[in-house]
Amino acid sequence: MTKAPRTPRTRRARTRIWDRYAASDPGLLRLMAGLRTVGSIGLTLLVLELMGSSVTQMVAGAMASMVSTFAIRDKRVRDQAMTLALCLPAALVSVSLGALLNPHVIAGDIFFILLIFGAAYIRRFGDRGSALGLISFQVYFLSLFVHATSSVLPRLYLTIVIAFVCSTVVRFALVPETPERTLLRLRQAFRARVAELIATQLDVVEATADQLEGVVADLRKDTARLHETALMIQARLDDGTRDEATASLLQRRVADAEIATERLGVLLLSARSAERADTLTLHLPQAPLPAPARPSDETQDALRLLRTELRALHLLVTRLGSDDRGTGIAQLRNRLLSYRDEENLPPAPPAVQEAFRGIGEAARAVLGLRLALDGPVDETDETAETARSREEFEAEDVALATEPKADKTGLDRRTTRTAAQVAAGSALAIVGGEFLSSQRWYWAVLTCWVVFLNTSSSGEILVKGYRRLIGTMFGVVAGVLLAGLVGRHTWTAFALVLLLIFAMFFTAPLSYALMSFFVTAMLGLLYTLLHTYSLSVLLLRIEETALGAACGVIAALFILPVHTDQHTDEQLSTALTRLRDVVTAAVEQLSGGPAADLLDMARELDTAVDDLRRSTSPLTYAITPLRVRRRTVRYLVALLETCAYHARALAATAELVPYSKSVAADPRLAAVGRRIAHNIDVLLARVHDETPQEGLRAGPSIASMLEGTGSAAVRSGTVTFRVLRHLQRLDEGVVGLARPLGAPVEGEDRKLTSHRV
Repeated sequence: MTKAPRTPRTRRARTRIWDRYAASDPGLLRLMAGLRTVGSIGLTLLVLELMGSSVTQMVAGAMASMVSTFAIRDKRVRDQAMTLALCLPAALVSVSLGALLNPHVIAGDIFFILLIFGAAYIRRFGDRGSALGLISFQVYFLSLFVHATSSVLPRLYLTIVIAFVCSTVVRFALVPETPERTLLRLRQAFRARVAELIATQLDVVEATADQLEGVVADLRKDTARLHETALMIQARLDDGTRDEATASLLQRRVADAEIATERLGVLLLSARSAERADTLTLHLPQAPLPAPARPSDETQDALRLLRTELRALHLLVTRLGSDDRGTGIAQLRNRLLSYRDEENLPPAPPAVQEAFRGIGEAARAVLGLRLALDGPVDETDETAETARSREEFEAEDVALATEPKADKTGLDRRTTRTAAQVAAGSALAIVGGEFLSSQRWYWAVLTCWVVFLNTSSSGEILVKGYRRLIGTMFGVVAGVLLAGLVGRHTWTAFALVLLLIFAMFFTAPLSYALMSFFVTAMLGLLYTLLHTYSLSVLLLRIEETALGAACGVIAALFILPVHTDQHTDEQLSTALTRLRDVVTAAVEQLSGGPAADLLDMARELDTAVDDLRRSTSPLTYAITPLRVRRRTVRYLVALLETCAYHARALAATAELVPYSKSVAADPRLAAVGRRIAHNIDVLLARVHDETPQEGLRAGPSIASMLEGTGSAAVRSGTVTFRVLRHLQRLDEGVVGLARPLGAPVEGEDRKLTSHRV
């Protein structure tokens, strides 16, 4: 009996489900990390079982296989192979020293502290240095966990070699990963997130007044997720594309699509409101929503058409990258692109017409993505507007292919502060851990080690330690239940261990507490396999975790401390400096100045703002008692995100000046750039605890500055109008930063207050 063929509806339903998952896991990075780690451990256990190894060897092999998989972070396949080859002898030396020094308590503790210092210090040499340090530490920890002695070293050598070989087989053969594949999946995730955002934007237009607040919250979330994916693509362009021209092209198209889609959300909010929506609404949860409008019959007809065209745009995005290239899609694209022309706009208020223009610009960005990803489209059914858009892209492609790229090579030179802190904290953890248990004191050291990973301030370490403790406490409960269910069924326990490891790696980027929960539950099963399980052991795990977290916080506070305020100021200064650089370069190019690599500068700004957001997380954590300060920090970060959006849009427009027919240089903009740069310099002076000689200039609007030169008013809907609006919003955002930072504004009689965020 033959199976019924799948219908197009079934295929599209499966595509929609997959798109939702791809949007939630950009590039399938979490899924691939979990599969690669579980596959490596599973293959190692299978080989060791066939060799008749003991349960202790199998536990050691599983741990070695896990660390040899997740520690390797090089992007290129050749670099990954080289790092694995270097890490194997490091692992063998580490386990040897662990076994030999285990009987000698003082010598072993001193070496462990030195190893921790070296493992943290060597991270300054990039991914390979991080892998060598991490594997050396974890394998030494492995020797303590299985109570290795010199008599079992030959078997442990064989076990570790097998673990590394299995990790290599899974990484390069069974679950292969290349920068090109990762970038391809990230591009698919970007398309899925654009579609998700447009679906939410449709909800904005259809929502009632009571539903609007919840829908706008979804709009903020989806906008942030789209931006996150764009940054992930940017980070992998150099390694994931065949040449610099392709990387520049894809960077440009992704930036266009992100800007057009985010702008469309603001325009749709304005279209259904009695006043123009502020871009800050998309970045600040506490921002007030614009009052709803009472549309006339003509406006209601236009809004119904707007909803129809939004559905069409969503369909156009969902078909991006598919094999559906029929005339229906081409005609739909032609219709949406026609809204870029004034004469094709329906009769409606200006805000609603702007939303239709936004749909046309978003359709143009989708066309650009298709041209960049899939090559030329079928020109048979092209309209004049589609042909014009395609020719614009072709002209941009030629210009991008001739632009030189800056050399960005170089090592990451970090200080030894973290190495000194984690070594001091580990020394405290060893001493305290020995008082709690002479057999399992190493759990305190492990906690102290991990709370320092990927943290930069004492506040971040405190929050991470708290999350690890919470996850450990709940994980102990799960470990007790699982250990009771498994009993002495070895392979059932190993199967659950693999499942928990997959969950650990799958949830690690989402929640550190959740990851700690799965780690502790897994440890309960490992102790069951080693026949050392008891409730007291798991309770000791909580005590050692609390001790390790406390030792880490103490070391961070008293050993070369970097307080949260200090670290936040450094990140804020970096973000403001990059904002000034992007705006200055973009306005200079819009004024007829020399060309610059503006999109790279804009992405560096985005990265700086993202770093600032992470550095302020301890100040905005849910349990912080400083409620007013938390609101101030959120407002400041939201304002900077808004400024970064407008700077990104300016950079994308300015890059069109040398070769576009629709964007011309305007020397009058130079004065605008000088005013914004001056205002940012005043903010930087406040951040650096300097007294500004002048205040921020909050004079006339940008448009009035240009109209004061005797030129005619700028017509709504033109590129020049959008440039002026971005500059105006950017100017207002920079001036808005004066209040939370305590910077003076000319014309305001206000005392300077502390700039601390």
